[in-house]
Amino acid sequence: MTGNSFFDEQKEQSLIKARIVEKYFWVWAKVIIPTAKKSSVSEPKIAYIDLFAGAGRYKDGSKSTPVKVLETAISDPDMRNMLVSIFNDVDADNVDSLQQAIDLIPGIESLRYRPQILNHEVGDNIVKTFKERRLVPTLFFVDPFGYKGLSLQLINSVVKDWGCDCIFFFNYNRINMGLSNVAVQDHMNALFGQSRADQVREQLKPLAPQERELTVVEAICEALKEMGGEYVLPFRFKHEIENRTSHHLIFVSKHVKGYEIMKDIMAKESTDQAQGVPSFEYNPATAQQPLLFELTRPLDELESMLLDRFAGRAMTMKEIYDQHHVGKPYIGKNYKVALSKLEAQGKIVAEPPASKRRKMKGETTFADSVKVKFPSMQ
Repeated sequence: MTGNSFFDEQKEQSLIKARIVEKYFWVWAKVIIPTAKKSSVSEPKIAYIDLFAGAGRYKDGSKSTPVKVLETAISDPDMRNMLVSIFNDVDADNVDSLQQAIDLIPGIESLRYRPQILNHEVGDNIVKTFKERRLVPTLFFVDPFGYKGLSLQLINSVVKDWGCDCIFFFNYNRINMGLSNVAVQDHMNALFGQSRADQVREQLKPLAPQERELTVVEAICEALKEMGGEYVLPFRFKHEIENRTSHHLIFVSKHVKGYEIMKDIMAKESTDQAQGVPSFEYNPATAQQPLLFELTRPLDELESMLLDRFAGRAMTMKEIYDQHHVGKPYIGKNYKVALSKLEAQGKIVAEPPASKRRKMKGETTFADSVKVKFPSMQ
């Protein structure tokens, strides 16, 4: 986007977004590399691909996501030896800026595979290329300005292979407006799939703004799941001035391990936590409204859900978590707190009981191996 001011300075939202990607890249690579090394390939590789890479630095000097990812790779011997990185941007000025920024990264020459920097428009040709190839384990970051080039086919062309996950930028405001704009109908159909896009257009007509957002995000998540991205996790960003959504960062994986890792990362980056339950949202305004947010009681709701879902069953804490957390805002420690409270209230029986479990910071722990017996429904 020549002439735009997006890269003049790094806003807090961009910082959080880059941090989520950087953190996930590190943990993802650490999980993938040992298995990749055991493969039959003589020179195992992992990859990081960013098709809308932008400039290397913001004008205020802040590092963009490509620079942070490469710095992360340089810090680790295995990543230095195995990482193949591809960065693309349709704007030639951004490409030149990114090349200069990468060349100046200390230790960049230590990477076995020099970063590839391309200058192409993202379209059907790239989708076709990815579809026809079996990809090495790849973390795919898609961050377009708007929605042009973003499609279900593009995401699926990467996550189809083992070890491949995708994080993409979902500009809710532009997409919300685009769904009713005939001029960009093809882009919307590519993003949602035509039949689902038509269905969403009809659903949105009578809805209030908040219901519209939930409907649109749910539709894209369901579309991704249908295409094989079984584990989908959105993180919402609120506008820095007005209390409305600006965009979402959506994670897609075929493996629950990636989902769990990203869930913990996004939980830590959430600005809000009611009863310790993360909001999966960055909202600059929430810090000024802590009492309002605390009116919600999500942990109480979790206690009720567990009693209903697992009535009459006996299982470990880890089994409870594995069978329940996908698609819900709760992280591991939320389950442990909820189960501890239920035990203290006499609503479940734990083995070993609290009196025989060790304490940390004055509180009894609830290990993954603790067995829980739920009462039958009355």
